[in-house]
Amino acid sequence: MSVSVARHTVSDMTPALSPSRAADFKQCPLLFRFRTIDKLEGPPSPAAARGTLVHSVLEHLFDLPAPERTPEAARALLPERWAALTTERPELIEMIEASDDLDDVTWLDDAASLVERWFELEDPTRLEPAERELYVETEVDGLTLRGYVDRLDVAPDGAMRVVDYKTGRSPGERFEGKALFQMKFYALVLWRLRGQVPRMLQLVYLGDGQVVRYVPDEQDLRSLERNLKAVWAAVVRAAETGDFRPRTSRLCNWCDFQEFCPEFGGTPPPMPEGASTLVLDPRVSGQAVPADD
Repeated sequence: MSVSVARHTVSDMTPALSPSRAADFKQCPLLFRFRTIDKLEGPPSPAAARGTLVHSVLEHLFDLPAPERTPEAARALLPERWAALTTERPELIEMIEASDDLDDVTWLDDAASLVERWFELEDPTRLEPAERELYVETEVDGLTLRGYVDRLDVAPDGAMRVVDYKTGRSPGERFEGKALFQMKFYALVLWRLRGQVPRMLQLVYLGDGQVVRYVPDEQDLRSLERNLKAVWAAVVRAAETGDFRPRTSRLCNWCDFQEFCPEFGGTPPPMPEGASTLVLDPRVSGQAVPADD
């Protein structure tokens, strides 16, 4: 996967935060602990793997000359990108084989439907992204913020549009804020890097063909910056005290770690030694990976 990098030089040991880990803590501090400190991982998810495949196809489609970026060309990329993905993660093949409802043909057909829907929402023959899978990183008052942007479009006048692909359905108003939090996070980092607030944040939902657009401003991003500092302070306090309390919500229905959660009768694993040191390690709470949803 090609990765573009745009960042300030940040100390390797500067505490770091990614949008996914920040969102975890805001949703449920115990979920943050499970993923960040205990290093628990859920089973391979068919939806997540399909999302990774679709993201890869949409990224590599732009390697072709504009007139060749057709639905047929995108569909032809699917087997190639799936082969590359399963070479890196062979456990995904086992996941498909173990499922009674999936096989390679069905799998690729489902992904193809999502890719083809994208052509109903955007015309890649008229797009020339400035960046794809752009890694961004900057430092704010001793805290490194980092993440991956699916696509960055830059107009001739320098105006930026941040685009993120979602292979699920668009959320209701109650959950839309979580997706916008991620996009505002990227906007904040780009603003601090380039000195210009992105003109547009765009979420493309392939599950139901919806496009959500949001226009950020400096007040938005300053507010988010204050929020992230408060989140980080809360993370450090929780690590120092060992008090990562569960916070229940409807999102618990999709949590992979209910067996360890006291709210569901489970018991968390023993807190690792040096938890406060772990969260200060930028490779832990600041782990940033390309989105796959």
